Amino acid sequence: MAWIVLVVAGLCEMMGVYMISKYNEVKSMKNLALLIFVFTLSFAGLAYAMKTLPMGTAYAIWTGIGAAGGALLGMLLFNESKDWRRVVCIVLVLGAAIFLKILS
Repeated sequence: MAWIVLVVAGLCEMMGVYMISKYNEVKSMKNLALLIFVFTLSFAGLAYAMKTLPMGTAYAIWTGIGAAGGALLGMLLFNESKDWRRVVCIVLVLGAAIFLKILS
């Protein structure tokens, strides 16, 4: 269960980064509320997962999902560079998270 919560928390982290961008585009109470909501879910999920999982592993996976997801969202939604080297780096981050899970 902790692994599922950790992955969902990482996805919420990714959505939080997306909401920061949306809030910077349109400063509305709705965007601010969504930003706070998804980051709250993200931190709560991380805290829950860390009750069972090693802190270093949980944090690395949570951060990796958020960082890789944020980079992918930037490429897909915000016209950021889709250079193959960026894609390779994202794959390396996700691969490291997967191997941390395997080793745990």
